[in-house]
Amino acid sequence: MAKKDEPKIVLERTYIVPLRQEFLKKPLYKRAKKAVTALRQFVEKHMKSDNVKIGKHINEEIWKHGIKHPPHHVKVVCKKDSEGMVTVEMVGVLQEKKEKKVSHIKKQKEGKIEEQLEKIQEAKKEHQEEAKEIQKEEIDELKKHPEEIHDKSKKMRKDKPDHFHASPKGEQELSGPANR
Repeated sequence: MAKKDEPKIVLERTYIVPLRQEFLKKPLYKRAKKAVTALRQFVEKHMKSDNVKIGKHINEEIWKHGIKHPPHHVKVVCKKDSEGMVTVEMVGVLQEKKEKKVSHIKKQKEGKIEEQLEKIQEAKKEHQEEAKEIQKEEIDELKKHPEEIHDKSKKMRKDKPDHFHASPKGEQELSGPANR
């Protein structure tokens, strides 16, 4: 398989983007949204591309104080690649690579998780085997002594109290102002 060629960075610029002029035109409960759109419009205009992606860190910076209080201006780095894609990120933030390296600590955690899963599966199998053995024993008992078990169930039914039946209305005491 041929490797995909990653687009090369053609243009990289640093801007201080004024957001206050735009978000003051909107009510308080829409300001951070408008600040994000203002940032996008600013980058589209100055980098001459409609394909803009705003980075995670700059988005968090805009939304840091909530929807009502975005920052008045932000300092960003805009990078335009050979395909025309513009990525916007805060100044001083390293761009994260798509392929993340797994540290040896994560590998150890994964190994522990796998061991725990294996133990759980073994316990389930043992439990299922025990349940099958118990069922076999119960079936054998039923085959040996079906009359005794049937007699026991009849006795248990007779011993149950009849608390499920409601008493007739005449025996109940009625409460309320009319019955005093």
